[in-house]
Amino acid sequence: MAALLASVVFSALVTPAFGKGFLSEGKFDLDSQSFQKELTEAMGMALGCGGHVGEQELQGIERQLQPIWRSLQKNSENRIERRSIRYLVHRFFDRRSALHIRGFEPSRLVNSSDWGDVDILSQRVPAYVEAVLQSKHRTASGFDLRDAAYMVATIQQLVWDSEGTLLEKAYNHHRIAPDQSLAIEEMGPILEAYLVHWFVGDDAESISILLSNRSLLIQSIPHWEKLVSMATGHAKAMEYKRQHLPLLASADTSARRGHNALSSLFSFEDMHRIVGGITTSFASYWESECQSMKSALVDMDTHHTGRVPLSKFYGSALDSEWRFGESESYLRELGALDETGWRGKQVIIANYIQGASNCIVSATHYLVCCVNECEALQGELEVAIGGPVSNPQQILEIVKGMSSAPIEGSLSEQLEKIATTHNGVVPLHGRLFSQWLHYVFPRECPFPHKAGTAAKLTPLEFGYDYLAQGSDMRRHAEEANVSDIPIDVGRDELQWMSQWSAEEELVSDQVMHGFRAPWEGRGYAASGAMLLLIAGIVAVLRTKGKSASKSDDWLVTHSKAHFV
Repeated sequence: MAALLASVVFSALVTPAFGKGFLSEGKFDLDSQSFQKELTEAMGMALGCGGHVGEQELQGIERQLQPIWRSLQKNSENRIERRSIRYLVHRFFDRRSALHIRGFEPSRLVNSSDWGDVDILSQRVPAYVEAVLQSKHRTASGFDLRDAAYMVATIQQLVWDSEGTLLEKAYNHHRIAPDQSLAIEEMGPILEAYLVHWFVGDDAESISILLSNRSLLIQSIPHWEKLVSMATGHAKAMEYKRQHLPLLASADTSARRGHNALSSLFSFEDMHRIVGGITTSFASYWESECQSMKSALVDMDTHHTGRVPLSKFYGSALDSEWRFGESESYLRELGALDETGWRGKQVIIANYIQGASNCIVSATHYLVCCVNECEALQGELEVAIGGPVSNPQQILEIVKGMSSAPIEGSLSEQLEKIATTHNGVVPLHGRLFSQWLHYVFPRECPFPHKAGTAAKLTPLEFGYDYLAQGSDMRRHAEEANVSDIPIDVGRDELQWMSQWSAEEELVSDQVMHGFRAPWEGRGYAASGAMLLLIAGIVAVLRTKGKSASKSDDWLVTHSKAHFV
């Protein structure tokens, strides 16, 4: 297996040519070599090359993948192609823990060169793992369910390794050796340092300033005390398990289990398991913040279109702590701006909530974002249908049982049109059906843009123009009352489906039931959390004034770039 990994490493990890920037300064080669080693080891672990991913764990992953797997289009060998396996893996992590894995974003073209610096290495994960898996069965085409499980296990290992690296930095900050065991009262400072590293990223200077100034830390990161309490809660849960469930603890044979399973002390491996639990459960913890933000937007969506006029969006921001302060250009890049109707520019609620500016953590391999409410709805449909396609009548019956709102005539007609496009059936994993779901559940399901027209860029990756200027916000806000529309005006009168387009994009390229994709033959992709962090820094600047220390001034000045 080691030879297999080595045989594909060079073909899968070809270093592309890049322009100016830090990549041209010689840093990329070193990072590339380190990343290649990490990825090879992670893949080896998933495939059993001396690793710790066992058959039981792989079977557990397969069980979680099964509902989506059954609904995917497959070839005669019951395999899926590369776009489908990336889609499947993305859905797995999104559904389980709201992690958006870099390199697997459906909005990105597979061969896109439009990547941020942080993405440059992670975008190579899919191609590398695909190359290794294809080498496993050269005579077969496509990937089976076990291949998908291997890919998931590889990514989980990469995430696990990145957590370990941050945890080592937290230990080093407190000058504690990783092989030193800790009492539970000693764990708090380590977890605090870990959280700062997790939220802030690679900015060592900002991390040092925050960890040396607790009052600044509390003011800078919203709900800091609650976040620390959440982290220590994970530690106390482990301690409780040891004290009250000793048989269960002693029976734990996990390779990642520390040597203190039955003691009151915690090893580095124990701490690693604790921070791993924080990663997988953090989205559910943060969901109250996401729902608070969504509720504010829904209150402005008086006509239930899943959209908020940009004028109201900015008007609300002027009266709050920069909650809805993304610039017009950044909203457009995120795919959260509808500019098609006569009502003017509108913010698409579901796309905005899922936007990268509302992902509280931006790590090397993943983002931690708000829970995708459409995932549960889509999953319910997939289980009920149990295949890649369905007829419009079956879909309407299922969806009517899921939605409290009536499905209007125009929506029924659009579903029939989708089926007409595909010889009488509706592909569940295509852009047109996702578009239809968006209009059925406009506040829950994001509008699906063509691949390559929207990007999961964090504010830092987008640049300093991610935040709207106050003058622009006031100019838009002044139009709020003038453009307000009476509540009794119907959605059809508002042209609420003006963004609808007939361009299809299927997840799978495989021929399905004898039909062709519509483009064939025609010659043919804080303000939520992030802004909350910035708001905390801005608040510090306002209160400190001229008496602020030099280090504090530096941190405030650079916060817009480094705290997102």
